[in-house]
Amino acid sequence: MNKIDNSSKIKSHPFWRWFWLTFLVLSLLYAWYSFYVPSNDIVWADDMVSARKIANDSDKNILLFFTGDWCVPCRIMKREIFADKKVMKAVNAQVVPVIINVDDPNTKEIIKRYNIDVTPITIFTDPQGVVLDYAVGKIGKLEFLEMITNLDIKTPEVNLKQ
Repeated sequence: MNKIDNSSKIKSHPFWRWFWLTFLVLSLLYAWYSFYVPSNDIVWADDMVSARKIANDSDKNILLFFTGDWCVPCRIMKREIFADKKVMKAVNAQVVPVIINVDDPNTKEIIKRYNIDVTPITIFTDPQGVVLDYAVGKIGKLEFLEMITNLDIKTPEVNLKQ
């Protein structure tokens, strides 16, 4: 008779069970953290046409944030920058913000105008679309606040000739 010898089965050490369970939990938490974006109270304009109208009427500059649904650094910026209360207050007070999804076929014209080939890209413009300041790639909260604060100092070259 053939008997299966259960005594030859090697049991894994409890350390490895805890290791793999911890690895799984940490991996899931990291994946969730990479894609989690909290809501914010920034009043985003629907499109460039409405943003220009609002900017002209309110004498504000425009913030263009180029992003994609697949862009993890964009999501991190949305979580770390745009969800911050100080940033929300500054954005709502000083600029008209527009999020532009690079995957949307309706945004091809603006992507071509500003020569967008990577994300995230943050661009500050005047109401006519003249670039005042920009940053390519993920930026931190302090750098973003510095950019928005310096908008009052920077003026387009057209205004410098007056």
